[in-house]
Amino acid sequence: MNTEDVYQEYADFVFKYLLTLTNNDYQSAEEMTQETFYQAIKSIDNFHNNGKAKFSTWLCSIAKNVWLQELNREKKRHQLAESLSGDNALSYNLEEDYFRNEDKIHFFKQTHQLSEKKREVIYLRLLGDLSFKEIGSILGESENWARVTFYRAKQYIRKGE
Repeated sequence: MNTEDVYQEYADFVFKYLLTLTNNDYQSAEEMTQETFYQAIKSIDNFHNNGKAKFSTWLCSIAKNVWLQELNREKKRHQLAESLSGDNALSYNLEEDYFRNEDKIHFFKQTHQLSEKKREVIYLRLLGDLSFKEIGSILGESENWARVTFYRAKQYIRKGE
């Protein structure tokens, strides 16, 4: 299978995964999809298909690393912009923002207490709007596993309310 075939087969899948991670930022997801395939081509020799890892799972791990690198770059750019401006005053009312986001903060605190797999299932399902079949495929598990894991994570979050 050549690189064009690989791209045609997996690009939409990787794009949807990155769309989830970027909170539906299409432009960023598209750029990161391109970077993911660039990185995959550079490191294709590192993929060892010993029956344990699917190619799609390997691509998603590369995509996640690309996304994390972009988060770090954004954080550094933001810090640089703040230090250059010399004005650390916030352009919005922090108190209003806090009350508006209180429910989200509680949800993310509860979700943060979950195991990494459960947390990722919650994010992919709720933020990425992916099916249980797609989630299972991304994480290298079955559709039923994704469904049960989501249910258990949801129950845990509800208990913490």
